[in-house]
Amino acid sequence: MAAITTGTMSANLAAGADERIDELVRAPGARIERIVSHGHFTSPGEWYEQDRNEFVLLVAGAARLRFEGESNDRMLDAGDYLDIPAHCRHRVEWTDPTRHTVWLAVHYE
Repeated sequence: MAAITTGTMSANLAAGADERIDELVRAPGARIERIVSHGHFTSPGEWYEQDRNEFVLLVAGAARLRFEGESNDRMLDAGDYLDIPAHCRHRVEWTDPTRHTVWLAVHYE
């Protein structure tokens, strides 16, 4: 029988601190992370481009994402999600500086 893992999802991040990324689960072909942002964004001129697909659910807070080739940002509020294909260049333009933005990110093949 496989071990059952438990943990807490409390967000302990002070304003101005580094963005927090916690790996919750790693399995063959998949990784699940909890990311806590507080006014964080991708550095100017930088893009994320991952080798795996990424499903992102915004659990709390608000954020704006930009995808290469799109002229408008995509606004996300709690409950919104995106399924980002592998090698799709994207960046975080803004996360709410007044409260925690909590993401659940599932990286999968």
